[in-house]
Amino acid sequence: MPVEQTAEMREKLRAIAVFQALTDQDLDWFLSQCDEIRAAAGEIVTRPGDPADAMQVILEGELQGRREGQDEFVFTAGAGEVTGRLPFSRLTQYNATARATQPLWVLRFPATQFPGLLQRLPELTGRLVALMSDRIRETTRQEQQRDKLAALGKLSAGLAHELNNPASAAKRSASQLRDALKRIRDASHELGSHDLTATQKVRIEKLESEITAPATPPPDSLTASDLEEKLDTLLRSEGFNDMWQLAADLSQRNVQPETLKPLFTDFDKATSRAALTRIATSIEIWSLLTEIENSTSRISDLVRAIKEYTYMDQAAMQDVDIVKSLENTLTILNHKLKRGVEVKRDYQPVPLVNSYGSELNQVWTNLIDNAIDAMGGQGVISVRTYREDDSIVVEIRDNGPGIPREIQPRIFDPFFTTKQVGEGTGLGLDTVRRIVRKHHGSVDFKSKPGDTCFQVRLPIASHSS
Repeated sequence: MPVEQTAEMREKLRAIAVFQALTDQDLDWFLSQCDEIRAAAGEIVTRPGDPADAMQVILEGELQGRREGQDEFVFTAGAGEVTGRLPFSRLTQYNATARATQPLWVLRFPATQFPGLLQRLPELTGRLVALMSDRIRETTRQEQQRDKLAALGKLSAGLAHELNNPASAAKRSASQLRDALKRIRDASHELGSHDLTATQKVRIEKLESEITAPATPPPDSLTASDLEEKLDTLLRSEGFNDMWQLAADLSQRNVQPETLKPLFTDFDKATSRAALTRIATSIEIWSLLTEIENSTSRISDLVRAIKEYTYMDQAAMQDVDIVKSLENTLTILNHKLKRGVEVKRDYQPVPLVNSYGSELNQVWTNLIDNAIDAMGGQGVISVRTYREDDSIVVEIRDNGPGIPREIQPRIFDPFFTTKQVGEGTGLGLDTVRRIVRKHHGSVDFKSKPGDTCFQVRLPIASHSS
């Protein structure tokens, strides 16, 4: 290497923080162990699966890494940065494609020379280890943030669907209610146009009230079908061939044919039709109001569950009802559960747990979501709570294929995942363990084909009994 180039590299190294305190002799030794790499803009430097067998010091240019199946960059490293494998790192191969975005000039220090680096330049080795620690913390923070955003995206999509269904039903019913109100107004005008006595008006109003009053439990389907046929026969015998829907509605309210007969014996046909039209429309209005009430109640329940799930407007640390916490999580995940997952509950009375409620909900979400995915969205999840000594135990069990024995020791490792590229960050169970440990608890599991059980133990709130 020419003397002039060595001097230039030495000065570029000295401009990098971790190399600043080194002497010329130390820098020259470091340079003597390095290979020089240059790459044009757009050129690929490393690919997934390539061995991570060297530390790389970027003198000029910029490098960007992207994982397969992900749009965002995993990292960007520019001039003056140290990347690649660092001393004491467990990195063995690259998991991203690194490409030069500008003409690149890199010094490559082989990992085989790390023992010599430790012996010759221990101070530099210490700085590189500190750099590695900072990088791990930052990478973990970014991945955890990405994991949270991915989880939030899943929950948001599911909740949007869950909220859209009752909202659409309420909107549809409100639109139909507007038409029904117009029809009942027209029917009322039609009745008013007939010369009815006060007694006749009261009889029609009483009949309408009896029919539209809150119904007793509807008859079984066979009884309702027979009743509908009888009512339809009666209406047709009186010349009302176009009122088959009224027969169906009346049968669901268990209205007997004898109830309608006074309309046909005491009133002319035109009055009877106007009265029947009003009664039919009144039934429709009551049904639409019930649908609106049920839909808005469902929306209200979901909003309440969301507020409780996130602990919105509440203190971060508080005594938490674990059963309620689990139920809110199941409500939030209902969009995935209702596709083919049966949930069995075994809640024994348990005391409160002093905890960060929203974080515990993240634990339940990750465990239940993993169980759903493991079963392919079809199967049985069992949720159990009980007290054992001074702890509350939560068990989440599924009847999926189980966790392969060979990967069981690794499932809590950060970034370990069995999902396809782009489908998971590998931080779900790491997050579970981290949160549970933060609460001075423990998490364990047992798994075999057809039975996987995750068990979370949490200490009881000190003032609970």
